[in-house]
Amino acid sequence: MGYLTIKFLHLVMAALSISGFAVRGYWMMTRSEYLSNRIVRIAPHVIDTVFLVSGIWLAVTLSINTFAQPWLLAKILGLVAYIVLGTIALKRGPTMPVRVVAFVGALLAFAYIVGAALLKSPASWLSALAA
Repeated sequence: MGYLTIKFLHLVMAALSISGFAVRGYWMMTRSEYLSNRIVRIAPHVIDTVFLVSGIWLAVTLSINTFAQPWLLAKILGLVAYIVLGTIALKRGPTMPVRVVAFVGALLAFAYIVGAALLKSPASWLSALAA
């Protein structure tokens, strides 16, 4: 697969990942029974795995050294924050207020990741304000 195909796959998976997370967050806040649906529990893992593999594939295709690119390392750290906060929001949060705060935090972490990727800066969206 060529670079553009891999990048397109990565971007589609990013859109599916955040869209699915937003919907599941809404269902969490409304205490919807949809969250217990088998496909709702399995699909995010498939999507996020393809998302991560395509990102690694892009880095390998471009011969990018993760540790030599501060913006890429920032994306990885943002991803860890997104995963931890998302898990608290959808599964591990002990109360609804904790889950809602974690949900908003996960959305902000995802926005940070997008900004770091688009602007190739660990400052993410703040780097656009400084310019």
